[in-house]
Amino acid sequence: MTAEHAHLPPGVEIIATLAEATDGIPAGAEARTVRVTLAPGDTGAPPHRHPGPLFGYVTQGEILFELEGEAPRVLKAGDAVFEPGGDVIHYQGANNLQDAQSQLVVTMFAPPGTPVLTVVGAEELAERRHLRVPPPA
Repeated sequence: MTAEHAHLPPGVEIIATLAEATDGIPAGAEARTVRVTLAPGDTGAPPHRHPGPLFGYVTQGEILFELEGEAPRVLKAGDAVFEPGGDVIHYQGANNLQDAQSQLVVTMFAPPGTPVLTVVGAEELAERRHLRVPPPA
């Protein structure tokens, strides 16, 4: 525990601090807390983007997570995640487990009335394929 968090009571733990991430919160945004539950082997939503940044925490299982410009990675229960939203494509948010449910809880900051996600079409995916990082060999 760092000195700046020494005042926290027992049982309270800072998972992640991302002060620089607040720059992407749209003016007038509302906070939405969303729970994503994925059945065993569920591939999750197709490639999409979110209207604003989100901060999340894997509460159960393992999530195969991939954002544009980043290599795919596995997030396990207890791992925190940040996604900038806006123009960045969220390629994967799949259950990495074939025999158990996985779950992620996120808080998203978005302008009121905007959709939680917008699916990206095949043409745009093809145009932006150079921004996708291939998985490690």
